[in-house]
Amino acid sequence: MALTSLSWCLSAALVLFWPQTHSALAPENEVPLRPTTWLPEGKLTVITLPKGRTRRLYFTLKKKTPGMSVTVSPCDLPIEWSLAARTLKDKPLKSLQWSTKKSVPEVWWRGPGTEEKIHSYTGSAMDAYRGPSYPHTSVYILRLRSKQKNSRATVFLHGGLGPSGTFPLLPADPRVHTLGVGMTSVTLSWAPSASITSLPPTQKSYEYCVLTNSQQNYPSVCAAQQSVRKEKDQKQEKKERKRRVTAWPILKEWWWQQWDSESQSAPSSLVDEFADLQCACQGTESVCTVSELLPETQYYFDVFVIDRVNGTSSAYKGTYARTHEEARPAITTLRDGELRWVTFQDRGSRSEQFFSFRPRGLQQSGLLTMQSCGKGEKVKVTVSSKGQVLTSKAVGGDLEHIWLQGSPSYLIHLEREGTMTEPVLPGGLTASVKLQTSSAYHRRGVPSLPSTLQIKSFNRLRGCNSVTLAWMGTEERSLYCVYRRKLGNSEAETGAVTAPCLGPESRSDTERVLCKYFQELNPRRAVTTAVIGGLEPGMAYVFDVYLMRRWGIPIKYASKMVKTRKEC
Repeated sequence: MALTSLSWCLSAALVLFWPQTHSALAPENEVPLRPTTWLPEGKLTVITLPKGRTRRLYFTLKKKTPGMSVTVSPCDLPIEWSLAARTLKDKPLKSLQWSTKKSVPEVWWRGPGTEEKIHSYTGSAMDAYRGPSYPHTSVYILRLRSKQKNSRATVFLHGGLGPSGTFPLLPADPRVHTLGVGMTSVTLSWAPSASITSLPPTQKSYEYCVLTNSQQNYPSVCAAQQSVRKEKDQKQEKKERKRRVTAWPILKEWWWQQWDSESQSAPSSLVDEFADLQCACQGTESVCTVSELLPETQYYFDVFVIDRVNGTSSAYKGTYARTHEEARPAITTLRDGELRWVTFQDRGSRSEQFFSFRPRGLQQSGLLTMQSCGKGEKVKVTVSSKGQVLTSKAVGGDLEHIWLQGSPSYLIHLEREGTMTEPVLPGGLTASVKLQTSSAYHRRGVPSLPSTLQIKSFNRLRGCNSVTLAWMGTEERSLYCVYRRKLGNSEAETGAVTAPCLGPESRSDTERVLCKYFQELNPRRAVTTAVIGGLEPGMAYVFDVYLMRRWGIPIKYASKMVKTRKEC
């Protein structure tokens, strides 16, 4: 008896708790549809779009609604979207039992009926369908899909034939035109938006925003913001790459669980949504000049009409322009051994000139010699090769030597510092700097210079018709030439001396007294003398000594004024 009772209890338990999965009304391989999203009317709705998956939004219209408009604004990627009207032949049976709980649109989808395609679009620009409603439609279906990457789009449903007023209006010609292009600026113009022109002057709910970048045109404000955020994230990621620990495997499963439920309405107030936009021009004017651009660079320009009350925007068709190249200065080629007087035509404080020099020989060595002719003024010289600065220094009245080595060609940049007083040279020539470049393929460095450039005269050896001069030489065999110039009474009183920039090439042959070679291996004993005869008694003379060299500008010693004796 006990065994019979136990067997009956087990049989009853199996009948009560056995799952009813094989009902005659349940399909064998049924795959439940994903949760259904209803599209609200008169509200901005942001929809996330997983790559390759179609998102469906369902909505119905109120009875006797004459028309409707559906606006879809993609963010940063092209999407596909279509609008269809589905009409059911019969209402679904309420007594029909399902194996799983179904939403109302899914029941309609399962039921018999017809579907008519109303509108479709593929692209990245904002698009809208405006037309009459379908009276016998049971439900409208909006399908959205992103093929390239995960993206999102903003959807707005408006019931009625008139404009919704949610998005700013664009003109019939929404193109951005280029009025002028300069080296660092571009001027743009566009047809005004009716949303701005129809507003009273006191209202400022609409405004233009001009964005500039060097990568591409953006179809929407959302795309521009995404690009800015992506750039910021990349910079931040580089900084934190070493210390960052990512829990991506854990977040990955949670992320995909959110795709079906990630349909959220936009905030009611989106004033701060546009706060991070770096607008080159902002306001209600339909003309904009974008400045502080780089020369010879292509830029993309986008114009958006922003509604700060509704937090929406409409995009004009952007344009692009390439700024003009920077005015390149004229570069003068210097010949080997050429002596050149450099004149700054502009007397302002920022005048400059450029020269190029290509030394001869396999060693590619050269010598740049230069001297400033302005009294107490300096000229900045910068020598570069292949865009790399080799040396830079300020050159004054003293002779400067710059050794060039290791490059096939050199760019010499002369820049005047401050306003110069330029001396007048013989023949009416006006110059600021004297320079010379020469190849020195058989030398290894800058030639040696005298320890001092002073000339000494001996009073005991001064006569009525002659004087004795002495100066320091070098350990190299060099040619020294002496020039003399007779001074008048007024000049003798003021002590007029020869200008430092005046070299032998500017002196008359009648002023040359003598030329002699000299060499002394011991620099301390490198002193040479010369007796200058043929002078008049009681007269003042200015004597100049030049160290003549094969390479570089001749070195001028300091002028020396000597007066012969009246009586001997």
